[in-house]
Amino acid sequence: MIAEREKSGNDPGRSGFPGRKTDPFRGPRSVLRNALLLVLFMVSQARALAPEEIVVIANSRVPEGVALARLYMRGRAIPADHLILLNSTTGETCSRNAYDRQIRNPVLAFLRHLDPRPRIRCLVTMYGVPLKIAPLDPGRPDTATTRAAVDSELALVLAGDYPLSGWQPNPYFLGFQHRSLKTGKNQVLMVARLDGPDPSTVRRLIHDALTVEKRKNTRGSACLDARWPKPGRKDGERDGYRRYDLSLHRTALLLRKQDRMPVRLDQRSRLFGPGECPDPFFYCGWYGPGQYRDIFAWQQGAVGYHIASFACSGLRNPRDGSWCAGMLENGVAATLGPVAEPFVQAFPLPEIFFPRLSEGYLTLAEAWLISLPYLSWQMVLIGDPLYTPFSPLPDEEKPLEKQRENTYTIHMHEKRRDRGPLAPASEATRRQLRPPSPPGIPVPQGGRP
Repeated sequence: MIAEREKSGNDPGRSGFPGRKTDPFRGPRSVLRNALLLVLFMVSQARALAPEEIVVIANSRVPEGVALARLYMRGRAIPADHLILLNSTTGETCSRNAYDRQIRNPVLAFLRHLDPRPRIRCLVTMYGVPLKIAPLDPGRPDTATTRAAVDSELALVLAGDYPLSGWQPNPYFLGFQHRSLKTGKNQVLMVARLDGPDPSTVRRLIHDALTVEKRKNTRGSACLDARWPKPGRKDGERDGYRRYDLSLHRTALLLRKQDRMPVRLDQRSRLFGPGECPDPFFYCGWYGPGQYRDIFAWQQGAVGYHIASFACSGLRNPRDGSWCAGMLENGVAATLGPVAEPFVQAFPLPEIFFPRLSEGYLTLAEAWLISLPYLSWQMVLIGDPLYTPFSPLPDEEKPLEKQRENTYTIHMHEKRRDRGPLAPASEATRRQLRPPSPPGIPVPQGGRP
């Protein structure tokens, strides 16, 4: 079963959590209530992720991946010199040493020598680039928390040295905007992956995103598979499972207010059955690890994920029941999930991710970035980072600016003695998704632990 872990510092391997003062999911009120209202108010004044701000990474030892990289770059008009050709292992798993030598160091060297204008904001890893990093010492259980997704580590490639055990809080996550974090926003990159069971699947991902964007008329419904009826506020704070279940209920409310598509919310403990999730364009549900079934008639351009352990532990065998591989083979254009046990509070919050994407202002990668709590951890995003399937909502149809009640309370602030409200996260707009360009790419000092 997917675990819920209380953390001490950044290490999920330790269970101590004195006073719970740094738990972003607990407390009586929510910083998101005001923070998310400002997203719509300010976002139209900013510019989204642009092709010239992207660098694509392919493995020279996988010719299909290199060809797909060039296909994607042509389709999105990404500059031809924004391609990194690695010489890395071809398996889905690499050692930490191989990651540092074959992936991290070449990427960092490339970014250091690239023209700093415009600033690179996003990396795209291609089919053939390793998916995950093994623990430092697989024979020692105490190093299990040093395993990670390659993409999640690349998000911090500019951050220099940091602890490898456990996760690092994401400074762009809306729930952390009130916190002082060691990692600065100008040290974080968006990272997405164009990958799947085979090259033809990746070509479809590229094609579907471009096609749906041109059409700007998405078809299908939103299918949300909760486990329980909507809990009361206090019940929703009891544990991570109920908090995420509550987030699915809130996602349904927000999507219905936007009125982009029909919304189906299931409140039974079992998963959707055949015919119960008709024509999904959005999907989010839980909890069936390794239980993906081909019962969904995915619409072109569909985006979805399943909250379960190891949902993206491998992408090459779609028939082993894993959700990411199965969904990719069967038709989604974008999905996400963990490559290993993530603990439930590490998943992107559906009530942020889906409504932000459907408003039409943020790209896929930007919606992912503000909904993702942790980096240097297990989560990967699979899909075109520039994907923007919806036209922007008109002002009169922006429910967040009108919703002044507690719709967004997922209780993402730490308990304080005064228990008063926290400052709104006005950074969570596309303008603040664009940090000032640093004077130079930091050169890490010393070796990695």
